[in-house]
Amino acid sequence: MSDLSSTERRKLERLFCMGDGYVLNFSDRTFRDFFDEHTSVDIEADKYREQGNSKAKRLRAFWSKDGNHVVGKVIAEMIRYGQDENCLCRADDIGELTETCWKIGQRLLLDAPVVELDALSAPVDEKDFELIAREVRSAIDNNLPEAGLDRLHTFVVKYVRTLCQQRGIEVTREKALHSIFGEYVKALRAAGSFESEMTERIVKSSISVLESFNDVRNNKSLAHDNPLLNYEESLLIFNHVASSIRFIKALESRLVAHSPASLSF
Repeated sequence: MSDLSSTERRKLERLFCMGDGYVLNFSDRTFRDFFDEHTSVDIEADKYREQGNSKAKRLRAFWSKDGNHVVGKVIAEMIRYGQDENCLCRADDIGELTETCWKIGQRLLLDAPVVELDALSAPVDEKDFELIAREVRSAIDNNLPEAGLDRLHTFVVKYVRTLCQQRGIEVTREKALHSIFGEYVKALRAAGSFESEMTERIVKSSISVLESFNDVRNNKSLAHDNPLLNYEESLLIFNHVASSIRFIKALESRLVAHSPASLSF
């Protein structure tokens, strides 16, 4: 659950015009669509209706039941929406109130179990890829990294295969994750993509890490009838993978910027 104080809740309720059960200018449909767009939260789920069905009561339930990071994200996006739609509360202190509520959202956003979570997004416009990415982020939004390890593994496999295919590296379903990643790293090294030996060593170390990830996926995740890996180690895996992907995306962007003929993602 989020750690919003009662004072913070009152400020947010005033900014979002929640006094009569409404939230900004949302209809039931647009309220649902807003959560679908910005989170993996089903705001129409029964757990958010325990105190009532109004949008305001469901939003209060969301604040009580979900973690700081996802609540902070919703607050920030809702403020942006309210400003775009010009539907924040009408108050003499609206500027000060908006700034205060924005800071509340940013405080909550800093409490992120996976720091580079936004890196876990599909790099290509492919429905199945984005669905997997949403499921991976949902596991973190719901603070259940141990339940999302198999989806994370699938995401990484699809991501690395995309990198290889874009570089003309042959990819078959028989090749294990660490093998295809090793070929990708070899291609980067051959192209002189690393500016330091240390960077190359760090990236190459991920080959053996991903080999171990195969074992975790097969024997300690929901991919099969397994006992799940503990929370702390699951979170470590998520953070390592997300950090590595963020670096690779940044590296690919730099290569594209310096070579117009390079392939972009």
